[in-house]
Amino acid sequence: MKAPKIVKKAQAGFTLIELMIVVAIIGILAAVAIPAYQNYVAKSKFTAALAEVSAGKTGFDVQLTEGATISAPEQVGLAAAANPTTNCKFGAGADNLTCLIQGGPATVNGMQITLTRGTDGSWSCKSNLAAADIPKIAGTSCTGS
Repeated sequence: MKAPKIVKKAQAGFTLIELMIVVAIIGILAAVAIPAYQNYVAKSKFTAALAEVSAGKTGFDVQLTEGATISAPEQVGLAAAANPTTNCKFGAGADNLTCLIQGGPATVNGMQITLTRGTDGSWSCKSNLAAADIPKIAGTSCTGS
């Protein structure tokens, strides 16, 4: 009598433990990446809003040179408060320009950027971001209020 031949079968897929390890690795990567992405989006929105309101500084200086009293954002070349941009709802006062951030993540949505002109012609920036968010979102460009 002949001995039966043992035929080895090739593995045809992944084991359950291998799949679970891959899912765990993806979960860990997502846990790190999602908060980092949210901070990136908030910083981008803040920077875009700051750039938009900063564009009014030149018009503001021109109006002051011509002796005008500034009371509305359209006087300095910004969009009227009744017609906000996708980033800002602008405001203006005797010595400042403001931007109420629109449509951003919860960290920055509804926050205000205020550019104030000093008597020497220099500009300073303040925002009402939470103190913990200022370094990672505004960096050194704006301080807290």
